[in-house]
Amino acid sequence: MKKAFLKLIVILFLAPLFSQEALKSTQALYFELLSLQGNVERPYLNYRSLSDNVYDSSSNELWSNNKLQTEFVFLDKNANEKNLFLRGVDNSFKLKVYSFELFNSVNTKAPYGRYDGVLWQGRGYNASFTTGVRLEYYGLSLTFKPQLAFSQNLEYEIMESAYESPYGYFWKYKDLSGRVDCPQRFGDKAFFDFSLGDTEIRYTWNSLTLGFGWQSVWLGCADVNPLFFSNNAPAFPKFDIGMKKQKVVIPGIDYYLGDIEARVFVGQLTESDYYDSDETNDYNMINLFTFSYAPSFLPGLILGANKVCLSKWGDDSVKYLNPFYFENGHEDQKISLTAEFESTKGQLTCYTEVGIDDRANDVHDNINSLVTHFWHTMTFTFGMKKGFDFNEKLKGLLVFEWNNTEMSQDMQVQWDYSFGFHHEITQGYTNRGQWLGSGIGYGGNSQFVGFDLYYQKGKSSVFIHRFNPDNNSLFRESIGTDKPGDTSDLHNRTWNYFRGELVLGISTDFFVLPDLNLGAGFVYDYIVNPLYNKYWEENKYYTKWNNFQFTFTVKYTL
Repeated sequence: MKKAFLKLIVILFLAPLFSQEALKSTQALYFELLSLQGNVERPYLNYRSLSDNVYDSSSNELWSNNKLQTEFVFLDKNANEKNLFLRGVDNSFKLKVYSFELFNSVNTKAPYGRYDGVLWQGRGYNASFTTGVRLEYYGLSLTFKPQLAFSQNLEYEIMESAYESPYGYFWKYKDLSGRVDCPQRFGDKAFFDFSLGDTEIRYTWNSLTLGFGWQSVWLGCADVNPLFFSNNAPAFPKFDIGMKKQKVVIPGIDYYLGDIEARVFVGQLTESDYYDSDETNDYNMINLFTFSYAPSFLPGLILGANKVCLSKWGDDSVKYLNPFYFENGHEDQKISLTAEFESTKGQLTCYTEVGIDDRANDVHDNINSLVTHFWHTMTFTFGMKKGFDFNEKLKGLLVFEWNNTEMSQDMQVQWDYSFGFHHEITQGYTNRGQWLGSGIGYGGNSQFVGFDLYYQKGKSSVFIHRFNPDNNSLFRESIGTDKPGDTSDLHNRTWNYFRGELVLGISTDFFVLPDLNLGAGFVYDYIVNPLYNKYWEENKYYTKWNNFQFTFTVKYTL
């Protein structure tokens, strides 16, 4: 009786076969390297969340002595082949315990920090804590993984707000209709913040899945600044349905066509406390349609198409659930196409993403405007990742990425524009005051080079990042000028006003014990014209800030 009880009740796996990792965590980046090397299969094509980021860890050789996750398996049962539904699900009862993770940072001069969920890393001390559990049984999973954050939020000089709140963003469209909820500072006091983080409920049968929750989504092939979605902003509630990565085979002849992936979600975005006092406009509806295909006849190639629609809730909101709805109305629609090619033999991945906002036309919606204005509102990303095998105990990864979301030149004869703003949708492309996708925002450009070195006890990284966060704020100054031949005044007012940042960073994550990982990092953020040269006309010189960031992370796995 006792033996039967032990057999049925609990089997403990300290080194589980599958590892489920949070977006862009140290462990997730490690498995991305293993995928590039061909040691594990990537579990997604273009759409990933905590629930999708599940790797087969049986090939985990370099970090095999380090504990990445704790999983308890109860009632480990084999699938019933006579039952169609039970064959499509994992019949065991599992409990996953996520690591206890405490992140700390200090910014000496200005805010700095991205892809940290609800945390806003202002000037001074910042911290966030997360842990959680996940139950899985017969295809149903319940995940509870909240995040608690603290920001000391010390004072620093900001630009004059263009909004009701004195802490709001520093510009909006000249006609006052296009706006964005992106505070320069979140009030004047220290504060705690909370998010349900990666909490959700989900049911999965074979590759078909549906769920409701707050899990952040990283969409597309970009490694540094994704265009649409990331874990940069606080997680927002959403309902999704679709198909995880799935092989497609022609029945009868068993011909393998390749892999596909598709997902649809509908979510709700929330306004921050630093936008306006109108409670009737606090929420926006957002929905995503994404489809990806990896053809069998071109191994390594992944193609993707994404469509995002931002709108107000209303009686006609159901029309936005049609992926082929492209009318220009009271909504903000964006699309992108992605292409990625991965060679595991060369440990090389090259990728690109091209996106447009609304439609490629001026006045008339026809083939002529598409031909003449194909590049209207166009954005682009291209990048590469290269892996290195120095020896069995030393691996490397080189990452390069270039992003551009600046306004297209035809805007100079039209009106103010930003990819993150919209003519009628208040709050713009944000949730609770933070950008949904790219961590540096929209309207500028970015160049990033980084190198990660992996060894048995952890990982060390170094990077250099140069970017302009919002050039559109100055490009808009040339719109409506009545003397095209005389640009001297425009030149004097804008040429030396552009804000740019050069960021140098180093970090290390070290397993001091198999279940205890300590991380430390240092960033030097050189900011030129932090206030878009507010003082240039008075003093005739560039304003420069030197911000230093120190980080320390403790991660413990049961």
